[in-house]
Amino acid sequence: MNIERILLATDCSPRAEGAEAYACMLAESWGTDLTVVNVLELAPGLNPEYPVNRLYVTELTKQATRALDELKARAADRGISAHTRIVTGIPSQEVIAAAEAEDTDLIVVGTAGKTGLEHVLLGSTAERIIRAAPCPVLAIRAERSGAEQTEGGSRPIPIERLLVPVDFSDCSLDALEYAVVVARQAKASVTLLHVLEPVSYGLDFTLTIPASSKHKREAAAERLAGVVTALNALKVKAEYLVRGGLPNDSILEAARTASADMIVMGTHGRRGLSHAFYGSVAESVLRKSHCPVLTVRSLKFRSSHRRVLADPSVGS
Repeated sequence: MNIERILLATDCSPRAEGAEAYACMLAESWGTDLTVVNVLELAPGLNPEYPVNRLYVTELTKQATRALDELKARAADRGISAHTRIVTGIPSQEVIAAAEAEDTDLIVVGTAGKTGLEHVLLGSTAERIIRAAPCPVLAIRAERSGAEQTEGGSRPIPIERLLVPVDFSDCSLDALEYAVVVARQAKASVTLLHVLEPVSYGLDFTLTIPASSKHKREAAAERLAGVVTALNALKVKAEYLVRGGLPNDSILEAARTASADMIVMGTHGRRGLSHAFYGSVAESVLRKSHCPVLTVRSLKFRSSHRRVLADPSVGS
């Protein structure tokens, strides 16, 4: 399985430069097609045919066309053939529709990394895309694009180290499959992380882990060692970590200490009441991570794809 079609969702603002840089870097280094979609956002129920609204949309379209022409020129300078789409509507819905129409393998989108009350009130277009996207989504935090300034302009750092949290659920194993594809195309190494969650609080409010954790740690290490062996057989350099703590905190700390260039993780894509109740570790990581986060909710396998964990004795 190869990543052959990348879709960049951008509003062409300075905050989207990091996402553009990563999308172009991946398209250039992997020789993939690049589609760029810009959504002219209109509030639900607003009639675009009303004269005043039509003038507003016309002006937005002119601005978007200029910005996308400039983006295409920058891409062409790097040998990338990009085609663009301008659509009107709700950004998350239109990006998902474009990804389905283009049979996209990977969506690249910027995120503001909102937390706390700001996130509760405003939400995140990136998170809405992640919950319903037909393919994996690479989210680049706007506050830190991961770019280095060079004489030739802004270039993203290489993708050399991937951190892949694995709890052995189906969605985390799908994320591992996709991480292997990324690692092979980027020639990157993989660090697998398994987090042993605490199950209670002590009287001093410290997190405690039961005595059985030693057995769980050993069992997890054995399963991860089998996965590492399978990855090494595919010529993917890999190692594993087993840590205790809360999943989102442990993932962020592991990414920091391992100097990860990207976190690749699965997500259940819950929405509505289920999402409000359970939340998402992936989304929590996304809001706080300073490196790109690639989330895998829906994974398409080509008929010729052989899963890394095809052998039932590996990772089980």
